[in-house]
Amino acid sequence: MPASKIAITIDDKTLKQLDILVKSKFFSSRSNAIQQAVAEKLMRIEKSRLAQECSKLDPKFEQSLAEEGFSSELEEWPQY
Repeated sequence: MPASKIAITIDDKTLKQLDILVKSKFFSSRSNAIQQAVAEKLMRIEKSRLAQECSKLDPKFEQSLAEEGFSSELEEWPQY
């Protein structure tokens, strides 16, 4: 996948913690750690956005859509 270089500013305390993780081989590099963190944050935002959109749905209306035409089909099914 193509990648782009960017410049960021990060506070000293966070950078020291990041460098400890890189030195201990938890991450292969600062770049890798930041890339993973950004990707994870974007995924969490997307999931919460989906949950927010789903919460706008009216369960009764959704149920009525799911069952639309179902009663007429019941009459066509054979008895078992």
